[in-house]
Amino acid sequence: MLRGLKPWQRFAFTSLRPQIPVAAMSTSTSIPDHGLDSLPVSCPSELSKEELSRFPAFRVWFATLQRSLGRQKHPSHEFHTDPFVLRKIDVQAVDFFKGGRLGFVKLKVDVSNASGESLPGSVFLRGGSVGMLLLLQPDDVPSASENDKWAVLTVQPRIPAGSLAFSEIPAGMLDDSGAFAGKAAEEIEEETGLRISQSELVDMTSLALQSTDGSEDGETLQKAVYPSPGGSDEFIPLFLCDKRMPRKDIEALQGKLTGLRQHGEKITLKVVPLKDLWKEGIRDGKTLAAWALYTGLKRDNKL
Repeated sequence: MLRGLKPWQRFAFTSLRPQIPVAAMSTSTSIPDHGLDSLPVSCPSELSKEELSRFPAFRVWFATLQRSLGRQKHPSHEFHTDPFVLRKIDVQAVDFFKGGRLGFVKLKVDVSNASGESLPGSVFLRGGSVGMLLLLQPDDVPSASENDKWAVLTVQPRIPAGSLAFSEIPAGMLDDSGAFAGKAAEEIEEETGLRISQSELVDMTSLALQSTDGSEDGETLQKAVYPSPGGSDEFIPLFLCDKRMPRKDIEALQGKLTGLRQHGEKITLKVVPLKDLWKEGIRDGKTLAAWALYTGLKRDNKL
């Protein structure tokens, strides 16, 4: 079983598939599934209120925001005397993946108080992703040695970053298929060719948050890192797989072509010394976060 697994984590994560832009012609509606009857909500004509209300990313984002706004009721909260309220949601654009599955949603929300002060409300809604720190160690060295560990990176095109060769740890998007653990191992196999059992996975974010999250007066966010909280809801739980295997098998991974190439995944593997991971993955936030979590958890004897 995955350690620290939460209900929202019982999604499968799959690689990003090409999306089809949809024009944003708006019609007003409300979403009774979430008790939003009195809240103005506008959607593109191609997106129904039922589709939006069923979209897992929207449900998680809305529930999280409502919990945080609800904390203002406490007298000790900074905004208690003039609380902020969610007053309106405008869906400006949507992208669908192949097969018609809702992929990305761009929102503009009005969160303001009685004094007329507003909080920034542009949201790129894409839901959660999962990152995997996959460490390999030759089985001919002592298992306690950190100097002989190697990290697996994937190098692939990332058009949003303007790159055709972006280095990052293996990762994938969450969806609503309901079989997270099995699909996590499946994704690693697709991207690296390695078979990983569920028992080999450690949820580093959940482990690190055990002593800091869930305090009585603190916000209840996802047990994950948020790479761009100023513009996106994306959250990324980071998992560790620390695996021993023959040295020749580790060497054979260097430069290996992997991924579902028939779906546009053009992945090349790059195996780097663990000590150099922070330099090799310096442009990727989840890679640096995974390295920092691993380093901190090791230092505190939690791994």
